[in-house]
Amino acid sequence: MTALHSSHGHQGSPPALFAALDLGTNNCRLLIGAPTRQGFRVVDSFSRIVRLGEGLAGSGALSDAAMDRTISALSACAERLHRRPVRRLAAVATEACRRAANGPIFLARAAQETGLRPRIISPREEAELAMESCAPLLEPGDRRAILFDIGGGSTEIAWIRAASTQNGPRPELIGYLSIPCGVVTLAEREGGDCFSAHGFREVVDDIHARLMSFDRLHCIGQEIRRGGVRLIGTSGTVTTLAGVVMDLPKYRRQLVDGTRLASEAADDAMTQLFAMGRVGLSAHPCIGPERADFVLPGCAVYAAIRKLWPVGELTVADRGLREGMLMRLMRGDRGAWRA
Repeated sequence: MTALHSSHGHQGSPPALFAALDLGTNNCRLLIGAPTRQGFRVVDSFSRIVRLGEGLAGSGALSDAAMDRTISALSACAERLHRRPVRRLAAVATEACRRAANGPIFLARAAQETGLRPRIISPREEAELAMESCAPLLEPGDRRAILFDIGGGSTEIAWIRAASTQNGPRPELIGYLSIPCGVVTLAEREGGDCFSAHGFREVVDDIHARLMSFDRLHCIGQEIRRGGVRLIGTSGTVTTLAGVVMDLPKYRRQLVDGTRLASEAADDAMTQLFAMGRVGLSAHPCIGPERADFVLPGCAVYAAIRKLWPVGELTVADRGLREGMLMRLMRGDRGAWRA
């Protein structure tokens, strides 16, 4: 975490600004926020598909083209940060940089060319940050929660002990799992298989098998039968499912974030997406050509989660690491709310 500008709060001064940058396998995202009593207000945001992990599964390294695209996006983030008096910045890199043999070399280049220094975080910290951002979606009646994040290079699962009341202690991470199956890695590994019924089922069965030991270790199925378990998804896959269920003419975060989908409605949306094919997915207002190849691999991961953990409702979160990082920064800065 880096202090960018000193900002001393006094009466009449503008609010302190905090920034979080998430460099993932598929996207580069920046969020700048100001503290409020409810959490924070978004001041500026940036998101660009960079496909940093393109070809990584086969080569074990980041390609020159992928690194160049990502440096361009990081430069755009740096420009936005320099235009605002940001008090503190947190920048992280996830699965692509964790797995790539040249990940540290690339991050050193990024620091030299853009001034930004994302640090590689562990799957556990990734799960903790996602939990932190999604904690407000938990309710007093929740005993446990399954939080999943279908990323570009991996899927993270967090098994959470929920707070007993809204004003009680923060949720606790009981266990976490990271599997090297994200929408980019699956799209590259499986090719077009997810566009056929047989290929889709094979991917679902593979993911299901990878999750079984985690399920048995934590007796998750037994807890679901007891009740009080919330299923929360934070990824482009689940927000796309919500957009289809809500029949949105254009994706709108404020309508999607926090919405609850009946599991049957999410299943119907997956059926609709599968029937569209590449052409239909590319033309869909909530998807577009850049994401068309990744939607069905993500749906296969969700279908495996749904098959193993049959919770009747899916809570959709359009929030994740950036929001978790912002909340940590603000809580760790005594002067944030005073300023």
